[in-house]
Amino acid sequence: MITPQLTRRRFLHTTAAGFFAAPWMTSGVRAASPNAKLRHAAIGVGSMGQSDLMEIASHPMVEIVALCDVDAGHLDAMKKQFPQAVCYKDWRELLAKEGERIDTVNVSTPDNMHGPIGLAAMSMRKHLYVQKPLAQNLFECRKLTEKAREMGVVTQMGIQISAGAGERRAVALVQQGAIGKIKEVHSWSGKQWGDMAPVPERKDEVPANFDWNLWLGPAAERPFIKGYYHPMQWRRRRDFGTGTLGDMGCHMFSAWFRALALAAPVSVRSTGPAPLNAVNWANNGTVEYTFKGTAHTAGDTVKVMWYDGSAKPPQEVVAAAGGRLSGEGSVFIGTDGVILFPHCGAPLLFPKEKFGGYKMPEVTTVNHYHEFIDCSLKGERKTGAHLDLAGPLTEAVLLGCLASPFPGQLIEWDSAALKITNHAEADKLVRRSYRKGWEI
Repeated sequence: MITPQLTRRRFLHTTAAGFFAAPWMTSGVRAASPNAKLRHAAIGVGSMGQSDLMEIASHPMVEIVALCDVDAGHLDAMKKQFPQAVCYKDWRELLAKEGERIDTVNVSTPDNMHGPIGLAAMSMRKHLYVQKPLAQNLFECRKLTEKAREMGVVTQMGIQISAGAGERRAVALVQQGAIGKIKEVHSWSGKQWGDMAPVPERKDEVPANFDWNLWLGPAAERPFIKGYYHPMQWRRRRDFGTGTLGDMGCHMFSAWFRALALAAPVSVRSTGPAPLNAVNWANNGTVEYTFKGTAHTAGDTVKVMWYDGSAKPPQEVVAAAGGRLSGEGSVFIGTDGVILFPHCGAPLLFPKEKFGGYKMPEVTTVNHYHEFIDCSLKGERKTGAHLDLAGPLTEAVLLGCLASPFPGQLIEWDSAALKITNHAEADKLVRRSYRKGWEI
């Protein structure tokens, strides 16, 4: 139990001994706040973290009380915006010292820290907003989903577009049968991470304002190399990010995962190139998923295809969707028509001559960030991207990432057992190895 008597030294000693061996929590979900506002702590306040913080802070019932980042430059910038907030570079110290007076936490760090921080915050019964993908690996993703359910906290994963009218309309079109039953789906992102060079054989001096050890977190120790991991290059690196699929897949998968009411994939196969080396993800990926069919699909199973970088859907899919695709999006192929859903756009029905004048479903747009705060204030668990939905969605994404090093090989997935049943080498990637003191 976290109590006012738990000192920083004792807290960090517990962490070093295996922080996640047992749950630890504060006595209640809501902290005592004299003005009835939610007291919020932001962990990771640079780049997307800055954006998340500002959006959450724009809610009139939020008070920002604590900020955390391993980069002092990021903290300095946000301290100017929130001078009343207490600043930390170690999230463990923040939770130890501020745990009794915070209600909500957002985790907007590199992917490899989502699991450790998210599990710790929810174990303290803090409502959690966490950036996509939910975690860096399948094991942590499942643990986060289970912990949210166990603790009864409000959660939201950062797939902001899911709250918009475009995705909600696409989902409604599929579920009302506008194009019949769905035969297959194709999703893509033109993003490409470019330089996938192996680790340079050098060691650079760590910047004075940057804590390299805390940034590494569970990952194995290694030299700091300027420009190779931080900032932003971590998405390419397998120990820290999840590549283009992990970066954009949670956005692209959201509409069809919801619309078709899918569960875990039955199997997945990468048909794109293998990674160039063991430290990076592949560029120009292509992944084929097989899911069990639902009431919205045309068969007992349904195929979903993913493409990134220069890989694109086949020409017959492009032609069926009007002959031109946006840089990112999805195409639903139905028994009675086609839906093109450009990322951040509005769904379009094809063929045009058949659907001219079709009455689109009326939907509303929700403020994704304010929804999280409103639900936290009321204790209502079901936000638009709560972890009972976002967890399985992210697991599907991560299975595609996991298949990348094994091109052409079928990966069969037993979701209940959290196990790949036919490929021992792939099964080893379901969870990561942890640096001593960072075990989950």
